[in-house]
Amino acid sequence: MPRFEPHPVRRPALVAGASSGIGAATAEALAELGHPVALGARRVEQCAELAEKITANGGTAVGYRLDVTDPASVDAFVAGAESDLGPAEILVSSAGDIEFGLAGEMDPERFLAQVQVHLVGAQRLVHRVLPGMLRRRRGDIVLITSDCAAIVRPRTGAYSAAKAGLEAMVEQLRMELEGTGVRASAVRPGPTLTGMGMNSTPEMVGPVLEDWQKWGFARHPYMLRPSDMAAAVTAVVGTPRGSHLVLVEVQPEAPLRPLAEVLGTPESSAQ
Repeated sequence: MPRFEPHPVRRPALVAGASSGIGAATAEALAELGHPVALGARRVEQCAELAEKITANGGTAVGYRLDVTDPASVDAFVAGAESDLGPAEILVSSAGDIEFGLAGEMDPERFLAQVQVHLVGAQRLVHRVLPGMLRRRRGDIVLITSDCAAIVRPRTGAYSAAKAGLEAMVEQLRMELEGTGVRASAVRPGPTLTGMGMNSTPEMVGPVLEDWQKWGFARHPYMLRPSDMAAAVTAVVGTPRGSHLVLVEVQPEAPLRPLAEVLGTPESSAQ
């Protein structure tokens, strides 16, 4: 006899930050697995376009406007999604952006805005969906964090601090939810090629890259794709009940070095 009832075949999923990047890729991956997906973001037009694409490919998806800094918007998103698709079995919180700057010089209100999106916004979503998951005694909460939480980068403004707080909250949730059937997990991306931070100017990004290189963060130029992170999320929520992927960190594989360098032999001998 299994220790837990298996996951339902159909698991309604709520994805915050689904208009682009990791959120959009995750929504597509979940839909491909047969899960109906609620797409939430401030850019509701992009959510609607993605929902049409998923539906055309045989999946089920609905787009909604979502601003995670607005409690009323979060409530409307969850209520609408659960009315249209059914009670939430999966929550993926990936809403956010980055504003580069020195932590000590960033205007406190701009600093707070980043914390509101990355940390408080995620807690708003959890707060809204958790009671239903607890009643059903199952569910997956997946919060997209960052390797900046574990190894802080300079000039990331409030981003590193907010993501570090987010990982602390995931760990706290995991302990608090033990024995409830609800799993809280962190998926920690390394450098990922998304639209995040693309509105920064060269004058702002230049010093960021210089400092990152100085502190040893730019080991190679390869970056993850959003689909790489989507694969990590589907692995977490697809893990059979009875086990729990608590933290999954994904890093880009480095470009291949010359074989002679790897083997420590002359180039002619390696060929």
